[in-house]
Amino acid sequence: MRAGQIFVQDLIDHGILNKVSSIKVDLYGSLALTGIGHGTPNATLMGLEGELPETVPTETIISRVEAMHQSSTITLNGTHRIRFNPDKDMALHYYESLPQHPNGMRFTVFDANGDMLATNEYFSIGGGFVVNERTQLAHGENVYYRTTKPDPPAAGDTTPADKSSGSTSATETVQMDERTQQDLVTASLPFRTGNDLVQLCNHESLSIAEVVFLNELQWRSREEVISAAYRIWNVMDDSIKRGCLSTSVKLPGRLNVNRRAPRLYQNLMRGFYSPPDQDMLSGPHNSAISDGTAAPFTRPSILETSLTMMQRNELNGVFRKKQRSRRPHLPHLDYLSVYAIAVNEENAAGGRVVTAPTNGAAGVIPAVLKYYLEFLSEDPSRDILEFLFTASAIGMLYKRGASISAAEMGCQGEVGVACSMSAAAFTAVMGGTPAQVENAAEIGMEHNLGLTCDPVDGLVQIPCIERNALGAVKAVTAAQLALQGDGSHRVSLDQVIETMRQTGQDMMSKYKETSQGGLAVNVPVC
Repeated sequence: MRAGQIFVQDLIDHGILNKVSSIKVDLYGSLALTGIGHGTPNATLMGLEGELPETVPTETIISRVEAMHQSSTITLNGTHRIRFNPDKDMALHYYESLPQHPNGMRFTVFDANGDMLATNEYFSIGGGFVVNERTQLAHGENVYYRTTKPDPPAAGDTTPADKSSGSTSATETVQMDERTQQDLVTASLPFRTGNDLVQLCNHESLSIAEVVFLNELQWRSREEVISAAYRIWNVMDDSIKRGCLSTSVKLPGRLNVNRRAPRLYQNLMRGFYSPPDQDMLSGPHNSAISDGTAAPFTRPSILETSLTMMQRNELNGVFRKKQRSRRPHLPHLDYLSVYAIAVNEENAAGGRVVTAPTNGAAGVIPAVLKYYLEFLSEDPSRDILEFLFTASAIGMLYKRGASISAAEMGCQGEVGVACSMSAAAFTAVMGGTPAQVENAAEIGMEHNLGLTCDPVDGLVQIPCIERNALGAVKAVTAAQLALQGDGSHRVSLDQVIETMRQTGQDMMSKYKETSQGGLAVNVPVC
């Protein structure tokens, strides 16, 4: 969506939007192979109509795309209507990738005579970040992205037809280098590695969250930074609420997957997980409520089994005889799971979520933060800020040292990074030192190394939704382990990030968001 909006804004800045008569959209690699299941085509079309992820009315997307199919038109920037047949003018190149990145797309616009007016390529590198050949100079650097709006036309982000595509003048290159260097220099407390970050915190007697906050103040006021952080949390919290209270039964797509978060949440809210003593006194649950447990076990007659009486005597006194299955009373696991599942079911249904660090891993951070706020926090307002700023610092390290794109790293770059970010943030709000925070982040990733991205039928449902729940639980466990130590450990966060990068490079492409291997080829769709 962001790429489409940037491209249209470039057309406006170059003064050629009104000359456009038709447009061609090409999606390559992972964007094509799993794009439909991820909602990429629809999101791209919304971007071309001028929408942004933060503000698009998500409930209107499907109907608007259907209208495009029926009318064979699209309204660029919401003001300029042109002919566009999604079935013909949007091409999915399943077995072709652009050289710069596996998540690539190309936009090309033509005038009334069919002559090309402008074209540009964009690459989705994870976390909601979109770059092109010009902006990828800053890809991976530990900079603070200030805006999604491209630089003025003089910078030439979109290539008009009368200029050589891909050509860059010496002056433009110097300008880009100066802008990139400015971003790096104006961070008041720059860091590139986890070791840098911990040393910086110790030297300045600051927490990781405070370092991030002071850096953000280089470009925004104190009030703007705090307000933006709260807006992010509000979107996260709203996605949990919508997922838990949804009345929809099925998720979109051919897998026919049921939504589970509403039922899980209802079970928690009505005291379904009662203490063992009450369980013993209350008798069996109402049989009209299908709670997913097995029917009470009825022992067969001795004549119906192959066990001898001697074998049965050997079992006496060894195992407790269960009259019926009993639900475990593990509230922290239950709440972490239902919060994460709620967010990812919303993502699978096309609802608004926060890329944290990606849409496919959007449930981990909200689940862990929501759990902390509901059950442990004594100062929610401050804890939200500390949690989010700490998590963002860890995310920056992964983006700088490896990637947060499943098309490059597999799911270790999505749920693995989200788990690491959440573990670090949870440790911070629990009072951990910068060294303990770094340790938690390392633990969170170390045990997600090699995690593949193999969504069944290209949908962000199986195994993605459950994987977020497990990522949230693992994050809290990693934080607990780190808090039990003093921050010293054998494997550093920087080492595990480099290991993740190498693992991602060595991983076969069929395990990197292509749905060509793993569960995607072993789980029948129909």
